[in-house]
Amino acid sequence: DLKMPAGEVVAFVGPSGSGKSTLVNLLPRFFNPTSGAIHLDGLNIQGIDLKDLRRQMAFVSQDVVLFNDTIAANVAYGVASSEEIDRGRVHEALQAANLTELVKELPEGIDSGVGDNGNRLSGGQRQRLAIARAIYKDAPILILDEATSALDEDSQAKVAAALDLAMKGRTSIVIAHRMSTIEKCDKIFVLDNGRVKEEGDFQTLLHKPGGFFANMEAGKQ
Repeated sequence: DLKMPAGEVVAFVGPSGSGKSTLVNLLPRFFNPTSGAIHLDGLNIQGIDLKDLRRQMAFVSQDVVLFNDTIAANVAYGVASSEEIDRGRVHEALQAANLTELVKELPEGIDSGVGDNGNRLSGGQRQRLAIARAIYKDAPILILDEATSALDEDSQAKVAAALDLAMKGRTSIVIAHRMSTIEKCDKIFVLDNGRVKEEGDFQTLLHKPGGFFANMEAGKQ
């Protein structure tokens, strides 16, 4: 049982298999709960049209899916045709995702192809392109599922800076293992075996005597 206030940044942490990804996958109804209910602004999400529900959410995971198309088409994914792409918004999203320099280096700019699943880009660039897509969508809820876990330290820093911009003004839900990613969150929910063990801000949980989160972090040292 938990509540996430609108506009806050919340994190889900816990051991592997504790239910973090399962929980966030329930929000866009990738599958439905077998018991209980999830409410968005007081409405049971089971009663919301699926397209309308998913318009409220942008999802960035560690497994980025890109299409063999242009940068612009990948950022504006979901528009009916290339003529409907707002190129100004694409540039703004790319700037927020720290990709402006990359676009400047490419001869065709945002009309440059990214290759099959983005194979012309580095891992960090692919991740930031996924963040640019989320920024372009401008959904009020942003879900980040291990969005930086597969990156090296340099790429992770650039992606983290992009995420800070992406989360402004949105309800953001973060799944992460890196301490730097979760320590700024308004609230952390600690999960274990599908249940909420603890909740609170980073410092409160870290210094809770005998706390599950405190012991978990101590075990990483």
